[in-house]
Amino acid sequence: MFGRRAKDQGDASSASRANLEPVVISLEDEEEPRPKVSALRVLGAAVLIGGGSYAGFLGVSSTLQSKEAGHASAWFAPYVDVTLTPTDQFQVASADPARQSVLGFIVAAGPKSCRPTWGAAYSLPRANQALALSSRLVQMERDGAQPIISFGGAKHTSLAVACTSATSLAGAYESVVNAYGVHVVDLDIEGPALNSYAAERRRAAALRLVQRAAAQQHRSLNIWLTLPVEPSGLQGNALSVVSSMLRDRVRIAGINVMAMDFSHSPSEGQTMSSLVDEALSSTHAQLTHLLPRYGVRMSPSAVWHHLGVTVMIGQNNVAGQRFGVSAARALRSFVLSHHMARVSMWSLNRDQPCGSNFPVDVLSNTCSGTSQSSLEFTRIFGQLTGSAYTSSVHQDAVLQSPPPVTNPANAPFPLWNGTASYSAGYKVVRDGQIYQAKWYASPGEDPAAQYQYSWQSPWELLGPVLKTDHAPTIPPPPSGSYPNWSEATPYAAGAEVLYQGLPYRAKWANQGSPPGAVGTQSASTPWVPLYSYPGEPAPT
Repeated sequence: MFGRRAKDQGDASSASRANLEPVVISLEDEEEPRPKVSALRVLGAAVLIGGGSYAGFLGVSSTLQSKEAGHASAWFAPYVDVTLTPTDQFQVASADPARQSVLGFIVAAGPKSCRPTWGAAYSLPRANQALALSSRLVQMERDGAQPIISFGGAKHTSLAVACTSATSLAGAYESVVNAYGVHVVDLDIEGPALNSYAAERRRAAALRLVQRAAAQQHRSLNIWLTLPVEPSGLQGNALSVVSSMLRDRVRIAGINVMAMDFSHSPSEGQTMSSLVDEALSSTHAQLTHLLPRYGVRMSPSAVWHHLGVTVMIGQNNVAGQRFGVSAARALRSFVLSHHMARVSMWSLNRDQPCGSNFPVDVLSNTCSGTSQSSLEFTRIFGQLTGSAYTSSVHQDAVLQSPPPVTNPANAPFPLWNGTASYSAGYKVVRDGQIYQAKWYASPGEDPAAQYQYSWQSPWELLGPVLKTDHAPTIPPPPSGSYPNWSEATPYAAGAEVLYQGLPYRAKWANQGSPPGAVGTQSASTPWVPLYSYPGEPAPT
């Protein structure tokens, strides 16, 4: 499935199951007759899951309004490798009693193909023919369960890598969402897809287009980001993915961390359970620090509501890392006590013992390699009875940056000037965001320029301009302190003048050149300001 894990991944997909209007974004694909699910049937499935609250699927709040009292219960959704042989009968409640399952993985048909497939083995139409996938999903819904489609995984080429534009990528996503009529999708981002900044930018822009198209059709689409993690938390490339989504104002339902295959196995006194807990606590601290920088304001306890965890049950791909049933029970308690949103596992296909002819620590795609009874992990995590679908009715169901405040009257610091240079410590406003120079910023070094890692930019994002912010007032010097600047007067280096009520000093001899922009030290202007904004370093 995931980032650093090896497993068999085929590919399968299917045809349309929802009675949806044509989408705004188009993508050419193979044609096939598409079975449709009646509105009554969909409503019936929603009633089974959400106590009759199907209306909650529509009109999710476009901005984050955190209301902790309304937080939904944690939900469990096992991953299913759809194309793995033998085929898992996830559509049957006795084989998969979970209220929702994550079906993987949708990937590109090839390294340079933007056509979505299941595991690079089945096109969407072919998956319906060979695997009866659409029929199985309808049966799943009839039993009161819901599918979540996962894009990505560890194997094959991610659509975000193969598609060359945000528009084509959005079309690929849309074709899958419409084919299966889902309202929740999972983006499993790892490997080359995680390390490609170009793919990261396309993905964020494409998902923004997809959500905009869904909103125009009065449909909701909740997006989960699934990212690899270490006990120390999300690494720089994973944090960059989250930042890109927030910059592009993509509505994120939550962050699901793959707490498995850690770079170091448990040392003496540690267990896989303790490493998983440590990874979750570290990620929570990172998000609590990151979200306010993009204007997403919530309490630390509310951040937990948007966190999920996926474990690899039994033997992990790394020797010495085994997640047993006792660890599963401990994780369930951790999730409940912290009011987390989601638990998943890799995978339903593996939730059974390997048998007496196999060693306990065997690594297999079809059994766990640990002591357990059949579906024991599913029964443990299945006590988390929430629903991924009904959680969308809650107004704290998405993380999204608010629209930037761009009125100059609200800017608490000078607007960034592309011709100016800035010393370390200077604060500027750019596109409704406040930035501070970490070191000397040369002319043209745009604070809003996007980099994969923050250390690449001379600017540090401090946070958004608020509606309550106002431009600061700089008190003028006492009357008569400086002569007024005159276009006709020649000035020697070191001369001091008053221009538009503020004092400046000449850096070199000049005449007819008015002092530069307020709050900047442009290399092209012969003047340096003799004032600073409140809290800014004094000019030199």
